[in-house]
Amino acid sequence: MKFEVYCDESRPDLLSSEHPNAKFMVIGGLWLPSDSRQALKDEIHSLRNRHKIGGEFKWQKISPSRIAFYEDLMEWFYSKGEQLRFRCIAVEKQKLNLVKYHNNDQELGFYKFYYQLLHHWIFDFNEYAIFCDFKSNRARDRLKVLQRCLDLSNLSSDVKSVQAIPSEKSVLIQLTDVLTGAASARLNNTLAAGRSKDRVVARLESLLGRRISHTFRSERKFNVFVIDLQGGW
Repeated sequence: MKFEVYCDESRPDLLSSEHPNAKFMVIGGLWLPSDSRQALKDEIHSLRNRHKIGGEFKWQKISPSRIAFYEDLMEWFYSKGEQLRFRCIAVEKQKLNLVKYHNNDQELGFYKFYYQLLHHWIFDFNEYAIFCDFKSNRARDRLKVLQRCLDLSNLSSDVKSVQAIPSEKSVLIQLTDVLTGAASARLNNTLAAGRSKDRVVARLESLLGRRISHTFRSERKFNVFVIDLQGGW
């Protein structure tokens, strides 16, 4: 079966910050069957049109005037069941040792965590195309190396491509941005009670039936992997 994965991140600057203002960097991915892509995109566009949302939608654009759209977006995401699955990895800044484990290279460390996000949800006898939000890299072959590492470590599956696309051109990356932002805000404890983002997260958590936090590996709808940097799950 063919799958696509749409990825985005929250607070990647933590890897290089000497005075971090948050605890976790979070990278998120949205998994879907390739043959469902167009129908899912059409439904998101229909939801945007109904709420008169123009341009790019994202976590940072949640506001009182748009809260109904984002709450409905959470309802829609949940209603898709396992047709849309989300997974994120949370990396604790204070436990990260870039010098010892990543050649003191924050960009290398960042893509190693991308690998950890993706590798555990690549299953045998499937084909995957992975789309990341565009970002400038010092090493131009980062995505090619990531694709090669994923493909070689999953010999019974086929990781066809890992490519970057601008988020403004993909409503699926925009949805990933919102879900990743929600997870990051909860894990970093940045939500203000009763404010717009808090209400959106509350709606998502009410649908999930639990607070957003580290989940078991078997969680299939909204999986949160708070990585143990000393090893283990």
